[in-house]
Amino acid sequence: MANLSKLVFLPTLVAALFSYIATPLVIKFAKKIGIIDDPKKKKDPKVIHDKPTPRGGGLAIFIGVFIAALIFLPLDKHLVGILAGATAAVLIGILDDKYDLNPYVRLLAGLAIAAIPIAAGIGISFITNPLTGQLIDLSHPRIVFELLGDTKSIWLLSDIFALFWLVFLMNMLNMGAKGVDGQLTGTVIIAAIVIAILSLKFSADVTQWPITILASITAGAYLGFLPWHIYPQKIMPSYGGAILAGFLLGVLSILSTTKVGTLFVVLGVPLVDTGYTIVRRVISGKSPVWGDTGHLHHKLLKAGLNKKQVAYFYWGASLLLGITALYLNSSYKLYTIIGTVVALGGLLLWLTKKTK
Repeated sequence: MANLSKLVFLPTLVAALFSYIATPLVIKFAKKIGIIDDPKKKKDPKVIHDKPTPRGGGLAIFIGVFIAALIFLPLDKHLVGILAGATAAVLIGILDDKYDLNPYVRLLAGLAIAAIPIAAGIGISFITNPLTGQLIDLSHPRIVFELLGDTKSIWLLSDIFALFWLVFLMNMLNMGAKGVDGQLTGTVIIAAIVIAILSLKFSADVTQWPITILASITAGAYLGFLPWHIYPQKIMPSYGGAILAGFLLGVLSILSTTKVGTLFVVLGVPLVDTGYTIVRRVISGKSPVWGDTGHLHHKLLKAGLNKKQVAYFYWGASLLLGITALYLNSSYKLYTIIGTVVALGGLLLWLTKKTK
């Protein structure tokens, strides 16, 4: 019980408290620097809120993560890399809130953000083949070199895979998980809790404790933000809050024994929805990175659900998939992902026909 309190309850509570307290201060800051999303001034078809709303919620979430991490985690090179990447994500988010950065500029920035923890030594050394259950070694080939008197090495496949995974998650959550009030926040809380629960299975190994703590901190920071983001939202997480979520969850999935498959299952609905959206845009000759009203949450709203119900749908689906992921091996994770792709594809086709 003492370990549970140390690994889960206290980090969650502290992160939630600082995130909650920071949010009204961030709202004032957003108003002061003019990062207010006014749907009357910004005629964007994907915008669904109907009154001026502060942006920049990612900053409040970051404050909760940053302070709790410094309190509960050892300040080693991995944590420095994680916090540096998180800082960069939030700064890019604020710049986007202020200047509406071009999506391709944001993509390049995302690559730079993802490279920071990888440079600190965080990478995916192996993945499990879901068809055979065998491990695929990503630690070779390596490039070894001398830098400032120290021997350094770059694990090519490991680093490339980790870079792709982090950028993928950051963009997928931004595109497919932050449509309505509370949608992103609740989904991230559930995903972080699932990672924390799975990592607790290895709590006898003290090297796994920082992962459990960071997952708890992530859940807590978004939990503290939730009262301000749930319908009717007082502030939006915006781009910074979404890519911060993808960044932290991606790093956690790399560091923990849960790996990428589990996170893909838990986040199945927003990830698959975004995948369908990208394919649809490309087929229709449009850029895959420019927003439109074809996401699942748009179609659910058109079908008659209100914003609360859409958020609850995403939370419920993530919770169901998260509970399922707790009991799946690699092969069954693959089958669950395929099932989610098929089920969500059918739902999107039905909703498209229904809302024409």
